[in-house]
Amino acid sequence: MNVPTRVTLVEVGPRDGFQMEREFIPTDLKVEIIDLLSSSGVPAIEATSFVNPKVIPQMADSDAVMQRIRRRPGVRYCALILNVKGAQRAIAAGVDAVRFVVCASETYNQKNMNMSVAQSLAALREVVAMCAPIGIRVEPAVSVAFGCPFEGEVPEARVIALAEAYAALGLRDICIADTVGLANPRTVRRLLGELRARLPDCAFALHLHDTRGLGLANALAAMDVGVTTFESSLGGLGGCPTTKVSTGNVSTEDLVNLCDEMGIETGVDVEIICEASRRMQEFLGRPLPSHVLAAGTRRMLFTGVSQPC
Repeated sequence: MNVPTRVTLVEVGPRDGFQMEREFIPTDLKVEIIDLLSSSGVPAIEATSFVNPKVIPQMADSDAVMQRIRRRPGVRYCALILNVKGAQRAIAAGVDAVRFVVCASETYNQKNMNMSVAQSLAALREVVAMCAPIGIRVEPAVSVAFGCPFEGEVPEARVIALAEAYAALGLRDICIADTVGLANPRTVRRLLGELRARLPDCAFALHLHDTRGLGLANALAAMDVGVTTFESSLGGLGGCPTTKVSTGNVSTEDLVNLCDEMGIETGVDVEIICEASRRMQEFLGRPLPSHVLAAGTRRMLFTGVSQPC
């Protein structure tokens, strides 16, 4: 098996994780968590989203969150957007990058964005034209790349076509999202391998969900075909608002621990991630689906230097 010497982790918990919570997370706590994550060594944080608060009430304070976080040099602060209006709001709030998602399923795109795939791509072109001159990164993603709860199997050709459309716009960093946790190591190897072969000038990331317990296995499969950027969420927070699936993202601390155990550098302090996850666990009043949060790391167990997270 091929493994890289180093991987890049993108923390998506403050957006993808928080958006699933019914109880409103106080802005103060959101800021506290993001500031903790900023100190952990993660190079990029998806801090919030600029979407309709009637649809995602948890993100109603996105402007306040972006205003109040302590920006750490070397950390990229990103926000999810779905349209031009969202991009305008994100730019005004001072983001470093915007994440724009188009689904590989027409039905899912309509339900999630209230637009057709063609309309989303047209909006993306406007967003690129708006962001490029002012130095704001546009980070595109292909959602439901491994299967759709409404349409079933998603042809790989659709995913490839969207990636090629992104590349044609000059977007070279492309995220492939296992939105509802339907990927497995075989499909990950096949799709990511094909994308890297067809678009060798592009860098692909994998957005990991652990809905069916295959998240870490999928990360290793992606590494095996040369992928070195992964998206995860503190404590395993997250899910999918469109399908109401309650289990979701791969836990950041579990992914960091996997890399640490295999000698793969991340630059991320797992104990700080655990501290952030523990704060969220205390607030939510329920155990989070993170193995490391419950059991600690090998070092914690063998040395007693620190208690389990």
